[in-house]
Amino acid sequence: MINILLSGCNGKMGQVITRLAAEREDLKIVAGYDQNTSIQNTYPVFSDLSKCDVNVDVIIDFSHPAALESLMQYAVSKKIPAVIATTGLFSAQVQMLKDASKVIPVFFSANMSLGVNLLIDLVKKAARVLAKDFDIEIVEKHHNQKIDAPSGTALAIADAINSCLEQQQEYIYDRHSRRKKRSKNEIGIHAVRGGTIVGEHSVIFAGNDEIIEINHIATSKEIFGVGALNAAVFLHKKGSGMYNMDDLIGSK
Repeated sequence: MINILLSGCNGKMGQVITRLAAEREDLKIVAGYDQNTSIQNTYPVFSDLSKCDVNVDVIIDFSHPAALESLMQYAVSKKIPAVIATTGLFSAQVQMLKDASKVIPVFFSANMSLGVNLLIDLVKKAARVLAKDFDIEIVEKHHNQKIDAPSGTALAIADAINSCLEQQQEYIYDRHSRRKKRSKNEIGIHAVRGGTIVGEHSVIFAGNDEIIEINHIATSKEIFGVGALNAAVFLHKKGSGMYNMDDLIGSK
């Protein structure tokens, strides 16, 4: 049995993960970390990690970037593996994870969905074939409560495309202020916010007289919770280092 500390346990995703974990026999949430302690859970919730006196094997973080520094300090000091599923991190915070991975195993992914990571793999293959003759645009849609834009997943898709091309592409977020035609060496990234959209990502390859579009649509937050829990099982007893969904998929 793998004992888990869930950071952001009283948020929307935290409550989804709490419910999903209760249905599994290979792991158990034994403690939570959240500034909101008003929700009653089957495990103790701490607003101050220094007061957490529960032994845990893995941390799952689905909270807010502002909580990352204290969480990673705690993880490193206690030598606890950490699954980081919080999005919207700054480059300095990503570097913080890399530094921590020298001491503990850190699993970091912009999206915990198996389907999204398969989409990224497919998009890379398409880009290698199409990039010279096709314009590439990424459109992502999320609910009206999402703070960061574009999504971390959209940026991960763009980075994946760039990683397999000889000519590095420029990311363009706002054409309204540019007042010029599209260049060949750019990837347009567009964010839509509205209603209760869980998450949609479309990668458009637009050529002369033909369009190829690769899509992923999430209809429930559960897919991200399942991915995070599977990542925790994967990370348990791993050595120090940075891990991601490619490592998890490759282990199957």
